[in-house]
Amino acid sequence: MVHVLSSRTLLRPTDPERSRAFYGESLGLPVYREFGTGPERGTVYFLGGGFLEVSGRAERPPAPGLQLWLQVADAAEAHEELVARGVAIARPPVREPWGLIEMWIEDPDGVRIVVVEVPADHPLRYRP
Repeated sequence: MVHVLSSRTLLRPTDPERSRAFYGESLGLPVYREFGTGPERGTVYFLGGGFLEVSGRAERPPAPGLQLWLQVADAAEAHEELVARGVAIARPPVREPWGLIEMWIEDPDGVRIVVVEVPADHPLRYRP
């Protein structure tokens, strides 16, 4: 097995400035680093234990199956904050049959993003 030191998701948006405004301003993701210049420059955002790099430009939106999973401490609080920032909510927070609380949003290119709260009693939080 290759020893992986770090990883990130690479996103090639159709409109980099619009996507940077969405991830940086609308979602409020903190910037890890930036590189290059102009509209094609790269911006890498912190995603908890990972990173999201928005760089370059694509002719078409990313693959339809691409989805991002963002865990938050409180989905209801995240919902209020995103609504206040003008983010369209595809589906408000709902407790799923598998026990997670999930809310769905989309980025400007239609990339689906699930915002997840792991309740204190969920198996992802503890091991019996």
